[in-house]
Amino acid sequence: MPENATEVTAAGIARLAGVGRAAVSNWRRRHADFPQPVGGTAASPSFALAEVERWLRDQGKLAEVPLRERVWQEVAGHPAGAAQALVHTGCALLLVRDRPTAWLELTAASDDRMADALPHAVDHVLTARLGPDAPSDAPGPGSPAPGSTAPGPTAPGSTGPGSAVPGSPAPGPTAPGYTAPGSTAPGPAAPGPAAVHPANPSVAPGVHRARAVRTPTAQDLLPSVPLLRAAAQLAAEIGAGQTFEFLLGRHLDANPRQFTLTPPHLAELMADLAEPPKGADRPAPDRPLRSVLDPAAGTGALLRAVAGPAALYAQEADAGLAALTALRLALGADGTHGSPPSLAVRTGDTLRADAFGRLATDTVLCHPPFNDRNWGHDELAYDPRWEYGFPARVESELAWVQHALARLRDGGTAVLLMPPAAASRRSGRRIRADLLRRGALRAVIALPAGSAPPYGIPLHLWVLRRPTPGDRPGPDLLLADTAGLAASAGETGGKAAGGGRDRLDRLDWPAVRAAVLDAWRDRSDLPGVSRVVPVVELLDDDVDLAPARYLPRPTPGGDARGLGEVRERLADTLRLTARLTPPPATPAVPAHRPRTTVGELARAGALSLHTGNAAPGGPGPVLTEHDVLTGADPTGTPLTGSSGTPLTGPAAPGSAGTSLTGPSGTPLTGPSGTPLTAPDAPGAAPDDPVVLEPGDVVVPVLGGGTVVRVVGEREAGAALGRNLQLLRPDPAALDPWFLAGFLRGTANNRQASSYASTAARLDARRLHLPRMPLAEQRRYGERFRELAAFEEALRTAGRLGGVLVQGMYDGLTDGTVTPV
Repeated sequence: MPENATEVTAAGIARLAGVGRAAVSNWRRRHADFPQPVGGTAASPSFALAEVERWLRDQGKLAEVPLRERVWQEVAGHPAGAAQALVHTGCALLLVRDRPTAWLELTAASDDRMADALPHAVDHVLTARLGPDAPSDAPGPGSPAPGSTAPGPTAPGSTGPGSAVPGSPAPGPTAPGYTAPGSTAPGPAAPGPAAVHPANPSVAPGVHRARAVRTPTAQDLLPSVPLLRAAAQLAAEIGAGQTFEFLLGRHLDANPRQFTLTPPHLAELMADLAEPPKGADRPAPDRPLRSVLDPAAGTGALLRAVAGPAALYAQEADAGLAALTALRLALGADGTHGSPPSLAVRTGDTLRADAFGRLATDTVLCHPPFNDRNWGHDELAYDPRWEYGFPARVESELAWVQHALARLRDGGTAVLLMPPAAASRRSGRRIRADLLRRGALRAVIALPAGSAPPYGIPLHLWVLRRPTPGDRPGPDLLLADTAGLAASAGETGGKAAGGGRDRLDRLDWPAVRAAVLDAWRDRSDLPGVSRVVPVVELLDDDVDLAPARYLPRPTPGGDARGLGEVRERLADTLRLTARLTPPPATPAVPAHRPRTTVGELARAGALSLHTGNAAPGGPGPVLTEHDVLTGADPTGTPLTGSSGTPLTGPAAPGSAGTSLTGPSGTPLTGPSGTPLTAPDAPGAAPDDPVVLEPGDVVVPVLGGGTVVRVVGEREAGAALGRNLQLLRPDPAALDPWFLAGFLRGTANNRQASSYASTAARLDARRLHLPRMPLAEQRRYGERFRELAAFEEALRTAGRLGGVLVQGMYDGLTDGTVTPV
């Protein structure tokens, strides 16, 4: 095997071949010619990717490895690690996008010559996008270069050369081509002590002066050359930005415990809250660009959500993650616009060593680390950022709040994601009180649990504005609570299996987003959702700013008239339930019919199997695990064309490869910008969503229950969510209701489930079905359909009964209903 060849694990082989890991284990035992491990451990061996591909093709188990899968396997098996491979790939993709001719010239050479020439070309594009790199022997931050009289960093509040007084407009970011102040030479200034590039400002001790992405050496790049060539091929198909986004997304998904992510939908909401009103005057006529800072950038999700051209500044403590974030932002990975005109990403501990101590931005967006006791309490006791009080050791979040305010211009807006305890802890009451008195805190918005990690906690959004000297502080605070807008499990009559990110599947995020933005922009009172509270009412001994304290949820069913309507609906549903009650069961001798399995039917072509991968928050509705378990409609809003007509998919299972289109024939694209195709299309990408059609049968993967759902017209067009399996029967061979009914059998589910962990996992391929003619299937299917209607009526009755009972309790206790 060649040195530094790409390796792949058993899980990667299973992904390549489209089988489970158990199948790979069986191949290793049964086939003596299966490739031998070349690395890893006895418990988790790794194999040479080229040898595995050759063996799979020889065995007829692999026709062609999808290009994106090949690229990812090379990233995952890189000898320097996936993170370093992603950095190399991002640098190459930046070169592919910005200097395509230079890239083509490089690829014409051998691998060795290409590796030798790459560093110079990569450094050119990195300098253009991220600023020049500081030399390794550069003087330490705060120390002038030999022979130079340049002063060190100026403390906030001073007026040293090149500094900006906190709250005043800072000099605007400059695109590449920057000339040092006082210089008349055209073109980019050479990096040195006399010139400060806008993306390489003076920094505090402990912050790397070098840009976040260092230029890799030829020796480092040599093992990556095959990967870079393959990544460039993928970029030619889907774009450089989307290629990097796909690979980074796979890396983040493969290491979920290493990163705390800000979901894209929440990042967009935070960016919208910070967006200045349309037509608002800019802070300075000579600064047309809006400047945005994220002092705890993570993967850059918040800065990616900023709409329109803006100068972006980011700082991240983890050097590897900072490099990936810089490349992600430079590549404009959302695919909707190019990289920002000015971008600065720095590595360092923001609170202890601020990289942007002289910056005064229009906006700060921040998802800070929560409950951090080691944030620098002992070292930063006299830091000038604590204008509103010195935070206690347990109040790290309030340190981040004051840091954000210190980096704003006068009137600038900051939006921070905060834990709910920060609004109530007694140790922070004095800082909260001063934020209110001085008008810096403008809104506290409670989000539903599941909006962001940690998913079990209803997090808060704090909206702040830096007070403008001479202006009167705001007399009130907006408090909003959107927890009541979430579709909770109790209200829908069930509880979803699983936890973590699956809580997001239970949210009606469009309704939450609309309520938050309406409350912020209108600053109006909406019962149970938002209230504008005078500051004087909040300044008590606790200064508790939890919105739930001032916004009691409305009574279920509303007033007495509303409860009467609920009672009438419950009575109608109970009458329907009585009509749908099944007749008495007729005893019969157990029949011994010939049986088959779902897996055998799939191999025979009588049905096809698909696994869901969609999550709510995208461009259309998603049928989630929670929706299936509770009988709810798909989460999200339907995908519609310009006329409002729902978008459609292929008409029949046989229409493989058909693109999903709107009524006007316009192709429907997914989040990656690629056309959505039928899930059984040969050209469909593995990450494209599976779109539901009438007659599909959906089965949850987890939980070990007996819940099955047949897709009707109201679910058609939605995407299949995570932890769901879809069975698409051929109508000429299988009746969908017959299929769904027999799949619900308790014994059938138990024998097809794995109980190796605390949660049972269902393998739909092992489910049994009796062999019957189609006419007999339809007779059984009609009875199963009637049972499903009866079950739905019972579910509705239970939900309405719960609303009526709780509404009566609340009405009797608060006096809106009198006992009779």
